Amino acid sequence: MDIEHAADALWAGIRRGEHMPEAWKGRLSMADAYRVNLAMLRRRVADGDAQAGWKVGLTADAMRAQWGIPEPCFGILLASGHRPSGTRFAFDDLIAPGVEHELCATIGETLRGPGVTPARARAAIAAVAPAIEVVEVRGDFAGDLALAMADNAQQKAFVTGEAVALDASVELAASTVEVRIGGTVRDRAGGAEVMGGPEHSIAWLANKLAEFDLALEAGMRVMSGSFTRQYKVGRGDEVVAAFEPFGTVRARFD
Repeated sequence: MDIEHAADALWAGIRRGEHMPEAWKGRLSMADAYRVNLAMLRRRVADGDAQAGWKVGLTADAMRAQWGIPEPCFGILLASGHRPSGTRFAFDDLIAPGVEHELCATIGETLRGPGVTPARARAAIAAVAPAIEVVEVRGDFAGDLALAMADNAQQKAFVTGEAVALDASVELAASTVEVRIGGTVRDRAGGAEVMGGPEHSIAWLANKLAEFDLALEAGMRVMSGSFTRQYKVGRGDEVVAAFEPFGTVRARFD
């Protein structure tokens, strides 16, 4: 696979508002897809954006069952996609939007795999913020997972509440979230749903990045993976995710 050629073709389509084109279905392996997405990151940066961090996806059993996929995945967080709690999104600007409810960790010390353990990942977390990931279902995610990875794993934006320093006494697996959409409680879940705890997904990410000669660098933000399944949102919905003990984050879709 000519990674640069694939990146040029998919990047040109994205700039036209075209995602997961038919001409590329079935042509990428998962490793190729990650490399194409990383190559497109270079194009995004050249176009004026910056990398803010990484997302880990498909970490919860509920998410993998929802999509029929056996393992986690990763994507890229862009500076242009970061929004503060209370952001109002223009619904018509989004493609089949959905939300996931997770913690956003700020990495205080570089993690370089292989061999990063959850305990090592936990020790490297400097701060944690309650977060909502805004995703777009831009094509047949489960039907061509590799092409979806090349299209940055559905990532559109990430909304964060106030970050707090992570106290050594706090167990991430014991944290909880209550999700309200349109004023109705839709879900309650715990951090243990994220591979046994968010530090496990961060360790997985550090080790996965090593396969591409990358480290999880200090200062990067990491969306841990959703405590809950993915929820569709409609015009006028307000999403409120209350994380214990980390606080509340909200977003509205107008």
